[in-house]
Amino acid sequence: MRFHRATAALMVCAGAALATATMPASAATTPPTGNRVAVIDCTGNAQHSPGTFMLACGDGNNVLTSLRWSQWHSRSAAAEGTDMVNDCQPYCAAGHFHGYPVRVRLDTPQARTGHDGQRHFTRVTLTYPADRPADTPRVVTLNLWS
Repeated sequence: MRFHRATAALMVCAGAALATATMPASAATTPPTGNRVAVIDCTGNAQHSPGTFMLACGDGNNVLTSLRWSQWHSRSAAAEGTDMVNDCQPYCAAGHFHGYPVRVRLDTPQARTGHDGQRHFTRVTLTYPADRPADTPRVVTLNLWS
């Protein structure tokens, strides 16, 4: 009798583990519908107030880190953090990352195609209050992917 209960318990645990393993990764990061606006990461997942956000998805040579969000509203979001930028000297694979304090603003929310009820920020503005990457203006505005 004990063997059957142990086998049944093992089967329930295995089933739960399998269900969790087969759940799409986006299920954990997809925001609820409504007024919540997300930012879309490089893998297409919707995120709210991420601590890290990659700007250069193709090569990973620019990533925002240590983000501390002071606001996250339906029209905009604001954070401070560090912009880690590869100097690509003498070439990107041999380059070094340098950190620059940065203020981040997300805005221009739009409906996300193929995701009913989901809205996402489509623009990011970076403001460097002090040092900044070479040949970079103090304020940079970029369109985000969707």
